[in-house]
Amino acid sequence: MNTIFLRSILLVASFSVTCTLPAQSDFRFYLQEVPLAGFQGVQSFAIGEHAGLWLVAGGRTDGLHRRQPFASFDAAGGNSKLQVVNPETGQVWSISTAALPASVAGQLAATNIQFIQHDTILYLIGGYGYSELEGDHVTFPYIIAIDLPGTIQAVQNGTLPVSFIRQSASDERIRVTGGVLTELHGKLYLAGGQKFMGRYNPMGPTHGPGFEQVYTDAIRRFTINDDGVTLSLGNYSEWISAQHLHRRDYNAVPQIFPDGHTGFTMFSGVFQPDIDLPWLNTVDVDSSGYTVNNQFSQLLNQYHTAHLPVFDESANAMHTVFFGGIGRYYVDAATGLLKDDPNVPFVRTISRVTRFGNGVMDEVRIGDMPDLMGSGAEFVPVAGADFYDDKGILRFHQLPSDSTHIGYITGGIRSTAPNIFFTNTGTESTALAKLYKVFLIRRAATGTHLPGHTSADMLLTVSPNPLADEAVIGIELPNNSNVSVRVTDSFGRLLLQVSDREFAAGSQQIPLHLGFLPRGNYVAQVSVDGKTVGSVKLTRK
Repeated sequence: MNTIFLRSILLVASFSVTCTLPAQSDFRFYLQEVPLAGFQGVQSFAIGEHAGLWLVAGGRTDGLHRRQPFASFDAAGGNSKLQVVNPETGQVWSISTAALPASVAGQLAATNIQFIQHDTILYLIGGYGYSELEGDHVTFPYIIAIDLPGTIQAVQNGTLPVSFIRQSASDERIRVTGGVLTELHGKLYLAGGQKFMGRYNPMGPTHGPGFEQVYTDAIRRFTINDDGVTLSLGNYSEWISAQHLHRRDYNAVPQIFPDGHTGFTMFSGVFQPDIDLPWLNTVDVDSSGYTVNNQFSQLLNQYHTAHLPVFDESANAMHTVFFGGIGRYYVDAATGLLKDDPNVPFVRTISRVTRFGNGVMDEVRIGDMPDLMGSGAEFVPVAGADFYDDKGILRFHQLPSDSTHIGYITGGIRSTAPNIFFTNTGTESTALAKLYKVFLIRRAATGTHLPGHTSADMLLTVSPNPLADEAVIGIELPNNSNVSVRVTDSFGRLLLQVSDREFAAGSQQIPLHLGFLPRGNYVAQVSVDGKTVGSVKLTRK
């Protein structure tokens, strides 16, 4: 087995450095590849679990969609199999869905289906793909209910699970793809997403096939009426905001908020209404409504990816971990500096967003995936791991201090390069046919985290921030040392360099003359005796 160790490299990306955050326990991960025999690689799929076995349905068997309308989201790339996986042994069973009723088979081969498991039923809603009945690409307006025990056994036996799969009548309220389906206090929330009808065409309807694209701009709340035969929506209501809820292909993750109540957070996503760039803010949702958080900027991991919520009860700290995927910002391997790429590349970044007991959030890069992978992948908890049963959140304070197997990551897109969209011919990326065990290793905190602080070894502060013409970086030096500072913009261009200056041990302040900087965000990288010890984010308003 191939074991990949993930080194912890911190990169906090909050907006300000005006307050000290509470101390927190720290942790890291390593991934161990598990051989799979005959697994069809798949991305943007649905997955359910019963008795230690997984059922994988829907999604795409190719990589990133192509730009040409004739090739993009072609029917041949839809996942027309039901696959059963034993993650412990690596065994795989599969059966084609082609002989199912055409409406069911079409939806089961769709991508970006919203899904949720309730007891032993896996519910699928919507999704985008080719409809044989309509002769075109559509967003499907149906619910599918899959009986997991019966379906899994049928697939293992090589028989088509016709009697274990049911589909609802058409309902336009669930003609959605790219949203997230989650549960809160007995109700389902279909948050974000879009209706996309027709063949994808980035050149628009004047240069080929036309399409209809309508974001829901909504959080739709309902129950599923299921008497074992028919399926329908009940208790339907919705919250609508074209300004804040216009997002899709993002991560909605369960949260325990600082006062102890529960909900979920909509992290980032695409696209902003007035520009083809990811959102940087987040939206908190509970049973009473939603709240937009513009005080925090999520720079890393902005598309849907494998993710893990972790709550540390002893510190009242809610962590959310994102494993690779796609993000506008990344850390340059050569310089260690934060880079802004508006082409929004594939990244290897593993990041952690923490919400502390005082409500302040920060973002930390804690390692790298083994490849440019993670987008459209799923994290699946291992049976027996200590999760809150009704929340799907890992109990950090209950974990032992050594390595703990907490779950798996499977599927998703593997890319051969960060930016392939404009050159994609179908060979630059693939659907990953791999499975990784995920181990969490606890370790003691290495220091106080600050918003904007990126070093586990030295405490850095900036005052004032937002910047005035004159600012100082504060640093604690254990010994007499030479200190240098590099100030760069979001593209990594050097704007100011303070050459080595000698400072005595103890608390020191490094003056910066920044009156020439225009409004924007910058990074100050600090080196001590020639070694980079961290960076802080600067804001000029």
